[in-house]
Amino acid sequence: MSGKHVFDDLDRELIALLRQDGRAPVSKLAEIMDVSRGTVQTRLDRLLASGAVLGFTVRVRDDYDASRIRAVMMIEVQGRNTSHVIRKLRGLPELQVLHTTSGKWDLIAEIMVEDLAQFDRVLRDVRLVDGVLNSETSILLSSI
Repeated sequence: MSGKHVFDDLDRELIALLRQDGRAPVSKLAEIMDVSRGTVQTRLDRLLASGAVLGFTVRVRDDYDASRIRAVMMIEVQGRNTSHVIRKLRGLPELQVLHTTSGKWDLIAEIMVEDLAQFDRVLRDVRLVDGVLNSETSILLSSI
């Protein structure tokens, strides 16, 4: 299936349920949604084929990663080097997620590392990427 997927209420409900429990059996989803198992399977297959749903992931307790250092890094890219910078940054496994954005900063990276030495190395690695003009990083202290 190609093109942009248009979501309807059933798709949105299915996605919301999968966000709560990505391992929920199709039969359980069908029961909750009050539709047939085949309807849920067809919708799920279409969402996966269209790329609207990329896959399934595990959710962990908030305190699971409590010993790790988490941070958000805002990155300013020089000129038209964004594609090059993104390719280089994707090679850093400590960058959990990379976002494009508007405003002063061109990219926002979510960082997760084991210790301050690794954190320092990641900051240095990002700043050494050709095309990175400036950055600002904030360590996340607690979730509220």
